[in-house]
Amino acid sequence: MSPSTLDKSFPVSWWELHRDAKALAWRLMSAQPFKGIIAITRGGLVPAAIIARELEVRLIDTLCIASYDDRSQGDAQVLKRIPGDGTGWLIVDDLVDTGSTARVVREMLPKAHFATIYAKPAGRPLVDTFVTEVSQDTWILFPWDTDMQAVPPLIKR
Repeated sequence: MSPSTLDKSFPVSWWELHRDAKALAWRLMSAQPFKGIIAITRGGLVPAAIIARELEVRLIDTLCIASYDDRSQGDAQVLKRIPGDGTGWLIVDDLVDTGSTARVVREMLPKAHFATIYAKPAGRPLVDTFVTEVSQDTWILFPWDTDMQAVPPLIKR
């Protein structure tokens, strides 16, 4: 899917992302303790930093998976793995979409707690905790992928 083929977009500002990551931290408080956080790169890096601060977690690692570019989703390619089965770890990502990345993560780290800020219906069953659900046909525009600019009204697009 690409933004040009979708009817809906869901722009998220830096402030909104911070607020939603903090809300995710609130939900995760009852699932503690975590021995550390595993951020799914790249989208999970910023939310993981916010959650680490809120939960006072100091041990942070990355699971590097490439599946998106700025226009579409492809096959998940694992660039860096995490040893073990995930016991005691919190996995953080920005979004679960079709579930292709989440399935790879679950296979590698089945005992970790998996949390995302945003969830779409196809991927939602693969995560343990999330904050906001959006429809499958919505393209989330994260602040690191956007630039402030004027746009025409919806009726004129």
